Parts: sequence; C-alpha cells; structure tokens
Amino acid sequence: MSHQSDMTLTDSVVLITGGRRIGLAVAHELARRGAHLALAYRGSKEEAESGVRDAVAQGRKAVALQADVSKAADCQALVDGTVSALGRIDAVINMASVYGPEPLDTLTDTAWDRNLAINLKSAFMCSQAAARHMKRQGSGGRIVNFADWLSRSGRPHYPDFVAYYVAKAGVIALTEALGLELAGSGILVNAIAPGPILPPPDMTDEERAEVAAATPLGRWGGEQEIVKAVLALIDTDFITGETIRVDGGRHLR
Repeated sequence: MSHQSDMTLTDSVVLITGGRRIGLAVAHELARRGAHLALAYRGSKEEAESGVRDAVAQGRKAVALQADVSKAADCQALVDGTVSALGRIDAVINMASVYGPEPLDTLTDTAWDRNLAINLKSAFMCSQAAARHMKRQGSGGRIVNFADWLSRSGRPHYPDFVAYYVAKAGVIALTEALGLELAGSGILVNAIAPGPILPPPDMTDEERAEVAAATPLGRWGGEQEIVKAVLALIDTDFITGETIRVDGGRHLR
C-alpha cells in the first residue's frame, strides 16, 4: 500500500537551495502560506538572511545555511542542518544553478564537472539526503527540481552551452527516475523548466525586447510565475516525474 501523499504548507519545513531573486520570491510566498524555511546559500549570505528576516516577520521559523551543493558532504549537512534547526523536512526546492557560456573548443573537464555538479549532481544529493528523512517521517514529501525550457524541448539552440544543456537534460531524467523510486513513500518529484522569467542584469533593452518578441505571449514572465508553479507542484497529490515548462509558449516557435 502506498503512503498518503497529501501535503499542507502550514507548519511544513521547506529547504530551498540557490535561486537568489526568484528563490526569495518563492520563500516569501511559502512563508506567507505557513511554511518554515531553510535557505541555503553559497556566497549570497545577505540575500539568504534577508529571506530569513522576511519569514520571521511573517511569524515563521527560518534559518540560513551555508553550503557548496556541488559537494556531497555539504548537501548532507544542509539537510541534516534543516532537520536539526526546524525539526523535520517536508519539501526540497533544488534551485542552485550555474549558467554561463563555455565554448566547446575550450570547455575543460573541470568546467564540465563544475557545471554538472552544481546543475545536476546537487539536485540528486540533496534529494537523496532529504528523501531518507522524509521516509522516516512517514508523511510523504515534495521535491521540485529546476531544468530549462530548452532541455525540456530538445532544442540546444544556443551555442557554447553544451555542459549546461546536458546537465539540465539530466535534471529531467533525474526527476523521472526519482519520481518512480519515491512514489511508494508518497514523495512526489517534479521539475520546472523556466523560459524567459527575469532578464539578466547585463542584458540591454534591445536584447530584452528581442526575447519578449520571440515569446508567443509577448513578454517576460516575472518571478511570480515560478512561484505559482512551485506552489502547484507542492499542492498536487497526483503529479510526479513531470517537468513543466513555464516559458510563455517559447517552445512553440
């Protein structure tokens, strides 16, 4: 008999890795809906602590934990630290990511390994560590990974992103495999594949307009669209192993 997979956010404990601006928007809404939070950071301590202050101001418990999620020991310590500080763990949102061009001719094995470690291996290790606690708790759980609309659509499209594209394709496969492995424990595993959500800070107005024009809905999505998707994947009791594009229809062109 499979475990019950219903989940309510009230007094649940959610661990969020990375994400920065979008991660803070997700954290704010989860706290507003009653969740206690663990916010992992590698270098952005001030941002993580501002997220903690925001959650505490909303009457929730929260903690900021430093971790290099490319390292197995740090992922384990992150999950254990969440349970130690907040008593349990009910959901993990794996948002830690690195993104940048790496021309094929000069793509080193070190750069390849770093890309796959942060974008893919970290999601596996944090999920594995969290699932052990979730199983012991016996009340199911949720894991939400972050892929990319291009990998979800089978469209490499942009040159110089071989390692990134492969890593994000791996996230989709990981999501499917974990969804099957953990279904019997009532732990649902899904992924979000973002499209044009927030323009990078160094993008020109002209480049921003080009992206909006290439998107069927004609605009950038904004972080609230990711917040909505995360909430939907936490709320569901019957979707698992799925990767959902949040891309304004970008994959349709």
